Amino acid sequence: MDFTSPSTYYTGITGIIERITPMNSQCCNQIISLRSQNGTVNFVLSPGTYVTDNTLLRTRMRITAFYDANLPVPLIYPPQYQAAFIGRTEPGENIMIDYFDTNLVSANNSLRLAVDPSTRVSTANGQQFTCDLGNHLLMVYYSFITRSAPSQTTPERIIVFC
Repeated sequence: MDFTSPSTYYTGITGIIERITPMNSQCCNQIISLRSQNGTVNFVLSPGTYVTDNTLLRTRMRITAFYDANLPVPLIYPPQYQAAFIGRTEPGENIMIDYFDTNLVSANNSLRLAVDPSTRVSTANGQQFTCDLGNHLLMVYYSFITRSAPSQTTPERIIVFC
């Protein structure tokens, strides 16, 4: 999967994993059934899906799964999406994936980052990232936001997709 296309728009759904099952005879692909606020949603977990910290996913785990909103989806119930990213989340914790400009404002103009020295910043493979965060696709973990336009947050963690 190409995570670096600036025209890609990722949408996230947060919920609790109800079950994980193999997808037909394709042992490398699995279906994750996620119970969200709006009902059950299925995600296809493939070898190309990025899972934060290579976390072993389990039932009853709270996650946020992101998919490319520009891709076609089958008209079935429950809805089924190809998972591009999955991150484990704790209650009160949020994750966002978006492109951030040189001012660290998201492409959808909903969030501005105020990076603090305590913010953990790494690349997708876990290496330290010490360059400019602007103009990158970022996975941002945060808890609190301001009520401004755009909202502002000091993230706890940032994962940079180069």
